[in-house]
Amino acid sequence: MPRQPRAVIEYRNYELSAEFPIQLLSGEQWRISDVPAGVLHFHNCLEIGLCESDGGTLGFQDEQRPFHAGDVTVIAGDVPHTTWSDPGTASKWSYLFLNPEELLHPFSYALPYDAGYQPALQGHYYILPEAEYPVAGSLVRIMMREMQEKSASYQLSVRTLYLALSIELMRLQAQQGSANMAATIAIAPALAYINTHYKEDFPIETLAALCGMSQSHFRKTFKALLGVGPLEHLNRTRVLRACSLMRVSEDSILSISGKVGFQSLSSFNRHFMAEMGTTPSKWRRAEGNNPKTAVLKYAGWLTPPDSIEMEAARHRKNEAARYRKNK
Repeated sequence: MPRQPRAVIEYRNYELSAEFPIQLLSGEQWRISDVPAGVLHFHNCLEIGLCESDGGTLGFQDEQRPFHAGDVTVIAGDVPHTTWSDPGTASKWSYLFLNPEELLHPFSYALPYDAGYQPALQGHYYILPEAEYPVAGSLVRIMMREMQEKSASYQLSVRTLYLALSIELMRLQAQQGSANMAATIAIAPALAYINTHYKEDFPIETLAALCGMSQSHFRKTFKALLGVGPLEHLNRTRVLRACSLMRVSEDSILSISGKVGFQSLSSFNRHFMAEMGTTPSKWRRAEGNNPKTAVLKYAGWLTPPDSIEMEAARHRKNEAARYRKNK
């Protein structure tokens, strides 16, 4: 029986502010190529997109869906996907990347988790044409305008607008059921747990159990998908959160290292140097006031569950040329 083809996958870990965990990415540089990248990617956060021109295709693990100018897309962090434009075009996009739970933390008392808030996001994607979903489209456009203009009280405005959008998605999910569900990543529960509990010490067994795997199979699958092991990913997540805190806080580096889960300053310095190529103090002086979004990228393979193969190293050498112009 011929071997199943493998799909390349990339995990993108976005640095989001600890105080206001949302980023707007917009401008002429966010034009999408008409050449399919051949690389699926997923995130540590929710992606909201607005197609501003032309059209194209959103590709998932097991299906493809068209998009058109004016459409709003909402894609959960655990859904691998890729985007390419129609032949001869380069669709223009604006994106919001956000941590839903932390962004809505001030309103947590009002969120009906048991009534569908979480199911409306986990494992789901939505493509919302403007003509059919004018409320959702309007909410997203105003969110992006608020993020662009940063007028007085814009953060409160963005939080409440996203709360309203969440309710719209809940209602849509209740109407459509599983119609907007997509294939997710086998280790998605572990990644979500790390994003929430990165400050804590926990055994690998906890992550393996969340994914319904033995420890050995979990480690093998994790490294095949991300190209790094779970502990390395945990430490990368901690470093990225430390970067966020150093941008917005005047706390000492020692204090920040403890807040993100490192047991000693020497351990923090070592891992920070490995990931960022400089010391925390030098990075803070150079980048601390720079609002740009940092993205750590991990590359591996989506493989049949019974044939996880360790070829991420070969892919990493070629990945830049393959997805530079593709999202």
